[in-house]
Amino acid sequence: MSILEASFIAFRLKGFHANLHKRLVKMPKLHFYDSGLVCWLLGIRSPDQLRHHPLRGAIFESWVVSEFVKHQTNRRETVRALSFYRDQNGAEIDLIIETSSHLQLIEAKSSATASSSLLTGLKRVRRHFEETPYQCSAMVVYGGDAPQYRKDAHIIPWREAIPEKMEAGVRISIARRDCSP
Repeated sequence: MSILEASFIAFRLKGFHANLHKRLVKMPKLHFYDSGLVCWLLGIRSPDQLRHHPLRGAIFESWVVSEFVKHQTNRRETVRALSFYRDQNGAEIDLIIETSSHLQLIEAKSSATASSSLLTGLKRVRRHFEETPYQCSAMVVYGGDAPQYRKDAHIIPWREAIPEKMEAGVRISIARRDCSP
């Protein structure tokens, strides 16, 4: 593992560690910086193969998370902590960007259709943060083409999943929203 991390091939994303009175999964998640390398290692050689591959969702999640990690690293940002959230009951968020007073919850879904089912896990986890001092915003990066802005989360197409664009849009829309759904 240390060789993969030192070579910037893979990285471990730590679990969210704030005391939420929940039993959280603390085992880090492994992500690759290069989703093309992951596809090559899995024998995926064409977009059509990827569309039908059983690990498509995990590859997409790893790509979204790695884009945020690369963005933060390239900007030399150290004020934000990046983590994921998973509890013993299976409630999970793929990425949490944490500052001193704000949490941005990000879910990655490879689905090409934006539907309310994309928000199910996000809503479930948001309830866990209701009694914390954090302000929250939430978004889903999905495999489709059209953005949707709903009262409880933004649904962002993968083509617009450039961290600085997403951050600017979220800053404008959340003003002082809290973690309640």
